[in-house]
Amino acid sequence: MRNVGSFTSELTELKRDKKIMSEALLTPTKNIAAQLELLISEQSIISKIAEIADRLNSEYRDKELTIVMIMKGAICLVADLIRHIQIPCSIEFIQASSYGARGAKRGELTIFGLENIQLAKKHVLVVDDIFDSGATLSEVMNRLKVQDPKSLKSLVLLSKKVPRKTEYNPDYVLFEIEDRFVVGYGLDYKEHYRGLPGVYALMMENA
Repeated sequence: MRNVGSFTSELTELKRDKKIMSEALLTPTKNIAAQLELLISEQSIISKIAEIADRLNSEYRDKELTIVMIMKGAICLVADLIRHIQIPCSIEFIQASSYGARGAKRGELTIFGLENIQLAKKHVLVVDDIFDSGATLSEVMNRLKVQDPKSLKSLVLLSKKVPRKTEYNPDYVLFEIEDRFVVGYGLDYKEHYRGLPGVYALMMENA
């Protein structure tokens, strides 16, 4: 039998190793130190989703909704949203990227998967993570219009308070934020931080 002292020592080492592993997973590169500032808590997000879901349940009553999820950032939002809405719904997805492995600097917009979905005569809700320059969502909406959906609206988790060239605005916005680079709840930096439960401002410093 193991004595209490031995078990306590092993438990302490396990906790230490778990802490080290967690810190390693949260650090994107060896040469960069990251600081995270909580902007929106998990509970605030879930509460707001419940409010939006009530609106959708009312506005789409007796209708079937097709949710088009813009990957990868909207994955957490859609997963929680469909657990709150009570109307029939189906899910399609497309992938759009203007950052990708490049990190925080905007690059060329690429959209994949539009050719694989059929939206004619359907009630469509496009869900995205963040409305920043507006280029991604505006372009997606323009391309989906040509499929002649019965209705076409959009929902975003975050909308930045920044000047935009596009005149398009999302139909539903959960939160407005200042012009900060944010991660968590589906949003990433070089594919890191998506799994954080809230939304955080990411501040990068060269180590």
